Amino acid sequence: MSRPVVIISDLHLGALPGVVHEEFRRFARSWQGRADILLINGDLFDFWCEYRTVFPTVHFHTLRLLADLRESGVRIILVGGNHDAWGGAFLANVIGIELADGPIELELAGRRGLVAHGDGVGPGDWGYKMLKFVLRSRPVCAAMRWVHPDIACRIARGVSQTEKRTQRSFAKAEERAQILEDYAVRLLKEREDLDLVVFGHCHVPQVKTVGSHGFYINSGDWVTHRTYTVVTEDSIEQREWAGSES
Repeated sequence: MSRPVVIISDLHLGALPGVVHEEFRRFARSWQGRADILLINGDLFDFWCEYRTVFPTVHFHTLRLLADLRESGVRIILVGGNHDAWGGAFLANVIGIELADGPIELELAGRRGLVAHGDGVGPGDWGYKMLKFVLRSRPVCAAMRWVHPDIACRIARGVSQTEKRTQRSFAKAEERAQILEDYAVRLLKEREDLDLVVFGHCHVPQVKTVGSHGFYINSGDWVTHRTYTVVTEDSIEQREWAGSES
């Protein structure tokens, strides 16, 4: 029997308490040699800008663990989110992570899946889509490398405010979740060749059956839920991390 695909998103490491870093490392370690793919669907880091010779020290242990996970035979795919789309040679060549700018199509446990973080997908929202295009452009990425890493991280932390999510932001998350669900359902109905549509971004975990063989998956987040999705040839299961993987 083939090994499972594990999907996780929106951990925002660097903005949350250190215990979240520790629990994610325990989570990743539990899949060493057991998973086929660890699919990280955006916002693994609350901020990531890849410099040529340095990286944020807060992520040292996590990056070391991900390198060990890759060496154990687990394929790691990171789809850039709205917080961590600026990956580069260090993550790819040193750590062994496959970097992708969604939407991309992947074979996941024998199922054809369309994967995107979820920011700026679907109709409308042209202002954000333009901003996203600019922020991910090569000139902007190159310009960011001229900013001292300590200053860049401080600026990003102030703009993000992940740790200060309010009840209003949770209400907005529910609105975003509905938009993503509607778009995913439409894609699955329009394309018979797709088995899965996989989003993150809204921080709302969900698995929804669409038609005879389609599934919309949102793996949720680790800001409030600590959820992840396990996909096999026979099942799709949403789980909550409770300190160990049985």
